[in-house]
Amino acid sequence: MDWSKIGKRIAMEIEKEVLQYFGRKDRSYVIGTSPSGDETEIFDKVSEDIALKYLEPLGVNIVSEELGAIDKGSEWTVVIDPIDGSFNFINGIPFFGFCFGIFKNNNPYFGLTYEFLTKRFYEAKIGEGAFLNGKRIKVKDFNPKDVIISYYPDENVDIKKLREKIKRVRIFGAFGLEMCYVANGILDAIFDVRPKVRAVDIASSYIICKEAGAIITDENGEELKFELNATDRIKVLVANSKEMLNIILDII
Repeated sequence: MDWSKIGKRIAMEIEKEVLQYFGRKDRSYVIGTSPSGDETEIFDKVSEDIALKYLEPLGVNIVSEELGAIDKGSEWTVVIDPIDGSFNFINGIPFFGFCFGIFKNNNPYFGLTYEFLTKRFYEAKIGEGAFLNGKRIKVKDFNPKDVIISYYPDENVDIKKLREKIKRVRIFGAFGLEMCYVANGILDAIFDVRPKVRAVDIASSYIICKEAGAIITDENGEELKFELNATDRIKVLVANSKEMLNIILDII
């Protein structure tokens, strides 16, 4: 299967049908609750239904934010977040994306994350590198004098100590898309230790970041492991280097 082609078709149709709701609280409404307990807005459901239209005929396993998990006994599992950054989307904040991760026998295989308003397709296949609109990308070289990160802390994070180590902080509100900013050398790191992140948020960008040279760990600095479901909340650290990772580990 051409996963890149399938993912792009889904993203393009979601973009066509759902951008009418962008920044329009008057047009959206809550229709239910996701398996992880978040409210499902109508634009979330419309986006997911578009993805399911393409995926269900393939007979693959599906993990999605609003639906949960569908087990078809396939070797392929597709993990999607149709709108990564739903809060941004409905409030008119122009930072949200589509996350499309492919796993073969539960192992990472292909990832595609689309940033709607900038028309940026980030994608990667294991062993073949990471790309932005067809151009190879990689993490930036660590420079202690020019560190910029995004972070989602808990009460134990030493914010004062963190500020002594970094130059700038930018918090955008769409974790999967922010991970791609690490892959593309825009951010040095992003981490969430609240924890709030789920597999649907990171599955596609995990693959992209890995292929771009990023280090992805849990809160103990161990290689990140996660189950392919829509409910588990995990702590995630993504850094462009061991030096950057050590700074994060020192303050969390």
